[in-house]
Amino acid sequence: MSQVDYRGQTTLITGASSGIGAEFARQLAERGSDLVLVARRRERLEALAAELVSAYGVAVVPLPFDLGQPLAGEALAAEAARRGLAVTSLVNNAGFGTFGPFHRENPDRLREEIALDVTAVVDISRAFIEQLRSAGRGVLVNVASMAAYQPDPQMAVYGATKAFVLSFTEALWYESRGTGLRVIAVSPGATRTEFFDVVGTLDAAGGTKLSEPGDVVRDALRALDRRNPPPSVISGRLNHAMALAGRLVSRRRMVNTLGRMTARTAPVA
Repeated sequence: MSQVDYRGQTTLITGASSGIGAEFARQLAERGSDLVLVARRRERLEALAAELVSAYGVAVVPLPFDLGQPLAGEALAAEAARRGLAVTSLVNNAGFGTFGPFHRENPDRLREEIALDVTAVVDISRAFIEQLRSAGRGVLVNVASMAAYQPDPQMAVYGATKAFVLSFTEALWYESRGTGLRVIAVSPGATRTEFFDVVGTLDAAGGTKLSEPGDVVRDALRALDRRNPPPSVISGRLNHAMALAGRLVSRRRMVNTLGRMTARTAPVA
């Protein structure tokens, strides 16, 4: 296997209205892929679609859609089929996080978080994976997080959802060997997106320097272009070093260290 040829492909991207999702759209359009852009904000999607059609001459379909609804994957696949869209690649990017002591979190908000960050990823992957495997030349990218690599006090549910995404995607990577479909989980650290606006505080970044969405996407696409693509990639050398360091200490020490770091900025328990 060598560099992915996106020309003639149609890539569906969730969470495409901003941040990492919008950057996936730009870089894949530059490589020649037609796009289906999925998010709730119609105006954002239409503006991005117009930009990409003008810049790269690809076909772009903005598809406003609520991924938090039950059976989101089946409904999304049905809508794509109704529009005659043959999806060959998929980027599951939509998600959000919450920040604060678990016992103070709003239960409804936590259910929404799990529905978007876990359930929708599974539903959408299952709804499209057979046609992705049949096409045999595209990619399936699930956006995880550095939060997947350690316990995350003050972001307990978010970290757990991303650990699920990482494990789930690596298993799909193995199952998809020999099909021509390249599967990868990309784990960014804190990135300059609207994520922290939704969380409600930049403190959730833990004081680390923010990465740029373009760098995250380039790391993911570069890994997919390898002759033997890995099941997952961590974006950024420092993040990679931090994940490696986490394997060298006990889980007790790791969670205690992270707990002390977040205790300085977390809401009062």
